[in-house]
Amino acid sequence: MSYISTNLNFLIATVKKASQGLSRDFSEIEQLQSSIKGHKEFTEAAVDRTAKILRSELQKFRPQYAIVAKGDKTPSVSHFLISPLDGATNFMHGIPYFSVSVAEVVGGNMVAAVICNPATSDVYFAEKGNGAFKEGYRNHERLRVAARKDLSKALVCGQVAEDKVDAIRNFGAISLDLANLASGKVDGIISKGNAAADIAAGVLLVKESGGRVLALEQEDTRTDDIKLVLSQGNIVASNNDLIKKLVDLAK
Repeated sequence: MSYISTNLNFLIATVKKASQGLSRDFSEIEQLQSSIKGHKEFTEAAVDRTAKILRSELQKFRPQYAIVAKGDKTPSVSHFLISPLDGATNFMHGIPYFSVSVAEVVGGNMVAAVICNPATSDVYFAEKGNGAFKEGYRNHERLRVAARKDLSKALVCGQVAEDKVDAIRNFGAISLDLANLASGKVDGIISKGNAAADIAAGVLLVKESGGRVLALEQEDTRTDDIKLVLSQGNIVASNNDLIKKLVDLAK
């Protein structure tokens, strides 16, 4: 990708800015006393600070957009879906697998998305029709879903029968699971009860890397129903060869 739009550049910069404070917070959390209350309150404060940065920066850039977080009602106007901290339990326990993400929605379609893991500084981004990428120092890495066709050899994130696949992982942050699927590191995802704000950016990454994302409630699996995916939060994601097999397995 030789050209990144001004819009996407801004979203990348915004997510990075919000991630800086969360990275510092993560460095401090292991120094806290092992009090559940202390860890929980510290994490809640970190989420609030991150959300304020995201809202402030996004409102400056697109004051006409609504900003939607977990639990908010999705508006019909153009909006940003923000997730200040997906993987809060991992963060609270000092596990470096959590993210900050933003997805831009225009006319009911996701048009741009950014996901950052503040603990590792990994940044993933996508723009509708222009592909998905992982940020690199000099060159950005184009993302492609894995080409695996055999379910018995697949690595799947989620709740599935282990004898049907090669291995199962539950990492605790669906946004990064979707980024790993887009990167070809895992072969499929089955996950229920996700907030739209946590999965939106990852869904666009998967779509732009050649993958598919379906809602478990879909009867017709020939095309992806992204509006249903976001509204219901029960997803199956994989490449074109494995997706129907995973849907059957999930059901």
